[in-house]
Amino acid sequence: MRLQAWHAIVLLVVILLVFGASRLPDITRNVGRSMKIFKEEVKDLRDDGDTVKDAVNPDPEISSGTETTVNTTTTDTQHGVTQPGGSTPTDVPPTPGR
Repeated sequence: MRLQAWHAIVLLVVILLVFGASRLPDITRNVGRSMKIFKEEVKDLRDDGDTVKDAVNPDPEISSGTETTVNTTTTDTQHGVTQPGGSTPTDVPPTPGR
């Protein structure tokens, strides 16, 4: 079903009856402002997404599928090295034999 000219006319008449002729300029102005704000926000989100991708992978020649792993050993915690998100050195139990 396609939108025909008489559909638009009926829709405009219903809007006129519901809101009145004096309110239509305000309504259309507000809708226009809302659409402008929406478009700006979508553009900002796209730009932010590109910025995040560039920050994560600043060199486009490096594939994004590579992963970096960090190996931690018990000697790190025994020497008081705190890993990100890990426990503090005071939480490490004393090592037997030392």
